[in-house]
Amino acid sequence: MAEDLKGKIQTVTGLIAPDALGPTLMHEHLLCDIRPPVYRDLETYGYDIPMEERWAIDYGEVDAPGNLILDNVDQAISEVRAMLAEGGRSIVDASCGGLNPDPTGLKAIAEATGANIILGCGYYVNDYQDEETAAKSQDTLTADMVGQIRDGAWGTSVRAGIIGEIGCQSPWTDLERRVMAAAIVAQQETGAAMTIHPGREADQPQEVVDFAGPAGADMSRFVISHIDRTIFDEDRLFRLADSGAVLEWDLFGQETSYYKWNEEVDMPNDALRLKALRKLIDRGHLDQILISQDICYRTRLKQCGGHGYGHIFRNVLPMMRRRGFSENEIQTIVVETPKRLLTFV
Repeated sequence: MAEDLKGKIQTVTGLIAPDALGPTLMHEHLLCDIRPPVYRDLETYGYDIPMEERWAIDYGEVDAPGNLILDNVDQAISEVRAMLAEGGRSIVDASCGGLNPDPTGLKAIAEATGANIILGCGYYVNDYQDEETAAKSQDTLTADMVGQIRDGAWGTSVRAGIIGEIGCQSPWTDLERRVMAAAIVAQQETGAAMTIHPGREADQPQEVVDFAGPAGADMSRFVISHIDRTIFDEDRLFRLADSGAVLEWDLFGQETSYYKWNEEVDMPNDALRLKALRKLIDRGHLDQILISQDICYRTRLKQCGGHGYGHIFRNVLPMMRRRGFSENEIQTIVVETPKRLLTFV
């Protein structure tokens, strides 16, 4: 790997020392368009959130494609400033190919706020990819990701600092397997960590892990995202943890049981998320836990009546203290594990 990355963290404004990272949100979106392709030609109702319909939008009563667009740099600057005031320091933006990533916009946000912003790279799920991406070979996909880290992402000079979120669906598609294999080689070549968007089926995270380990992924730097909408039983959870992968509960702040993308799922609230974390910690997996919020809807922004990026620092960490989590446990989850993962090896 390039020697100038080793032992450092790469933000959208340049390299920083690991100790400068501070409290970190490992899976967010500041600028993205997460509308499924079938929504892209629809009217963007919901971009301007009618307050009387905010709850209805979140609960699925109102179809609002515009709610899935985050494209306002000035608005993001205000939201990030609020997060900094509430105790956060750094944000990973996991918007990658298929989600309309905006590296220069992220750089503008970082420069205006002083926040550390780390850009993801690679490709999201199959159904968000165009024909050109779908036709790429594994070697070309690997070269894409390596280049996004070493040279610049999406036609800019802004460099990525983590691979992902690499997208998977259920069932897992041939393109997604090819992207995953390419990402594993890119991890080996760059020393970056990887973060994975697993399919919305309880056994799919294990399917990914069972593929990635033998393919040469560094499982200690391999993050399975969205545990809180995917795995609800201890057997699956503990088996996944035993693989050595890092497990991420990243839907904090979503307090309703309704889950738009899989209506069969009963989404947990923040208190139940913390109970799941406690089980893993008591089993010896403290170093394999991350928390975040995966904000990708406008209704979750403070300016639109939502909880904002600072929710974890403002509300969840105090709840953790009330529930008996030690300061060492909290520091490990929000500072030390992110620092380990984001530091190139």
